[in-house]
Amino acid sequence: MNRLIAILATVVLVLIVAVIFFDKGYIRFNYPDKSTYPVRGIDISHHQDVIDWDILKRSDISFAFIKSTEGGDHKDTKFEQNWKRAGDIGLVRGAYHFFTFCKSGHEQALNYIDSVPFEKDALPPAIDLEFSGNCQARPSKEEVHKELSVFAKMVELKYGKRPIIYTTNESYNAFLSGEDLGYPIWIRDIYTKPEFKDGYSWAFWQYTHKGRLHGIDGFVDLNVFNGSPEEFYQFISSGG
Repeated sequence: MNRLIAILATVVLVLIVAVIFFDKGYIRFNYPDKSTYPVRGIDISHHQDVIDWDILKRSDISFAFIKSTEGGDHKDTKFEQNWKRAGDIGLVRGAYHFFTFCKSGHEQALNYIDSVPFEKDALPPAIDLEFSGNCQARPSKEEVHKELSVFAKMVELKYGKRPIIYTTNESYNAFLSGEDLGYPIWIRDIYTKPEFKDGYSWAFWQYTHKGRLHGIDGFVDLNVFNGSPEEFYQFISSGG
């Protein structure tokens, strides 16, 4: 009996340690194989308060999505600094906007355009469409498509590239599933390799929100591109 209790206690202890290490970002169960997904990157905002870019440039990353704006008037306080420093160390840069349900697509697009410089070799604009952190409004699928389309068309006209839509599985199923909107998808799935039931493919995959890289104090989101380095640069040059 004592031996059984000891074994159970050991198993429980191992499970607790595994959960703690997973929560702290030291272990992951869905780490994408580098030979399959060689193009890797991060997405950052003011939440990454301290970044040592000289150290970060030694990391094996090629791109950075940087939060620029949210809603109709909010501008990320670290955007200009992060945009400049990412370029300084040679990362391919892209700016993303958190899309709120409580402002029109037109108003939000103006906020984005006012904040993000035009850069020929940048990643396409990215639209963050998710429930988490959004306002209390819950518009219909048709209403979201209408405002999203207004935003997308305005920024595509400005930057000459089709926007990328960042989404979670929840928001994809609510607003995008079964629709051919013509925009590349950047999907968040921290547990498994993403697969869409409607057969749509993804361009970027955020596989953890608790990654760790030398040069960044705390957690950072880690991503991969769905293709080779050559396909990545063709994706950029072709406008998404």
